[in-house]
Amino acid sequence: MPTTRMTAYDRRMVRLMNNPQGRVLYATAARRRLAVAVHITLTAAFGALMARLYLAESEQMWAVVVMAVLLLPWMIATGVINAATRGLLELRERALGERQSAERSRVLARAHRVMTLLLVTVAAGLLMVGAASGDAPRVYVAPVLIAALVAHWLMPLWVAGLMAQDEPADDEGLAVQPS
Repeated sequence: MPTTRMTAYDRRMVRLMNNPQGRVLYATAARRRLAVAVHITLTAAFGALMARLYLAESEQMWAVVVMAVLLLPWMIATGVINAATRGLLELRERALGERQSAERSRVLARAHRVMTLLLVTVAAGLLMVGAASGDAPRVYVAPVLIAALVAHWLMPLWVAGLMAQDEPADDEGLAVQPS
């Protein structure tokens, strides 16, 4: 495998993704799960507002304003997850070590399996609703497809955030104090 030198952009991104300043936000598994849950909730809120805009018969300017307000917390939650994973999905392959590269492959494989189950569930749900009503629910197809696309796009990030491990404890804090 040819080794490619890291560019200045790669080095800046590695420094950014390994910046310890925000570590308190993702230091524990519970905090990482909370960040992922907040991100999923904000993404679902965006999706619901977009569906409302699509399905509403009147103009819904308030929904656009609410989406604009939710954008900043969504971006912060994305940054927390990316920092918790040390840029696992954001860094180029040449900026990752062997362990990180293998971890990225595991995350992508698991995200693919979860997404497949989600798509099967959504397709089955649409088919059941169509069978129960006697007609395909055409009005919901576009919002459901967009939601599936967004879930497909973000699933690796969510899976990586949930799979991220705690930082190793400092050796100095574990040293036995002489009595």
